[in-house]
Amino acid sequence: MDGAMLVAEEPKSAAELRASDQAVSYMSGIEPSELQRCVFPESLVMVSEDSRDLGTFKVEVEFSRRLEQPCMLLHAQSHGAAGGHPCGTTVTAFISVDLEVLEEDCFEYAKASLYHRVEKRSHMVQSDGRMLIDKVTTVGEEVTKESASYAMSDLRGLVTEGSSLLLMRLLALRKEVPDRMAFISLDQSLQITPTTFSELGRKQMEIGDEVLEVFGIQKMVHSVEGSSPTWQCFFLQDGHLASRMQVGSPVTTKLLQLPSKSQKGFHFYTCFEKIPLVWEEDMQMHSNFLDRKAELKAAHTSYLRQHPEIRALISDFLQFLLLRKPNDVFQFAKEYFIPFSSTHPPDQT
Repeated sequence: MDGAMLVAEEPKSAAELRASDQAVSYMSGIEPSELQRCVFPESLVMVSEDSRDLGTFKVEVEFSRRLEQPCMLLHAQSHGAAGGHPCGTTVTAFISVDLEVLEEDCFEYAKASLYHRVEKRSHMVQSDGRMLIDKVTTVGEEVTKESASYAMSDLRGLVTEGSSLLLMRLLALRKEVPDRMAFISLDQSLQITPTTFSELGRKQMEIGDEVLEVFGIQKMVHSVEGSSPTWQCFFLQDGHLASRMQVGSPVTTKLLQLPSKSQKGFHFYTCFEKIPLVWEEDMQMHSNFLDRKAELKAAHTSYLRQHPEIRALISDFLQFLLLRKPNDVFQFAKEYFIPFSSTHPPDQT
């Protein structure tokens, strides 16, 4: 059952909900050499409070191009179980060299039972100086669609699910989170909301057989309604994520084994387990699939229009089949269509 389309208008207070100049300057002041150090894959595990393995969390960052514009391509994926029920998130984002989101697709799912599944898919893309956002939420058979549009001038300093992962890598590599950096995000209602990053300092963490110093960063999305989601992340000196947890959640994402030297020196897929391809959740492949599907549908429709005898032939066959109701459908079909074959020898009887 389809729900009504909800359109989120730009809030009247949008002018007040802007990123700070320090945040915008930080994003525009990133050097190419810093981005190069962010290009690597990583793989962690999600564990419960009693150390049970609940799933995996993987992130890949690489250089790419979108519409001939050099950019970063980030792909993050988590799959696991919450309360014994399968759940997961996939994020694919094209991000400019100054961390401006060019396009991002986010897919979340949670399967509460055999017949009850919750899915959230959101897509945002820059077009003609605006950011266009579409969100589809499916709960069982009920579908709710929402959309929003903002001028890019109102979204300076925007951080999203994808770009925040890249931003925190950069903050960790610099080992400093400047004061007075206030970013903005979009909340579940597609409204602009403040987002801040703060420094948690350094501490010792056991990873594998070693105890290493890690640098902590806290991300908080300041919600005007209800609680403010908060994440605490700790990073190794080279920017690899060592642990990640949402405050209040019993699940922690941990790095169980240190990356090898080859993993630190190269960003290809020779060292980490390759992230499984789920084409339905990949923004480019899903778009190519829809384009090809529409192309084939148009070609098939055109062919059927040029040959109306096809519909008549199939309709006659189905009517005859349902009338006779044979036990062996394949033999019945063979005998029915034999007279239409030009290569069938004439009846010898």
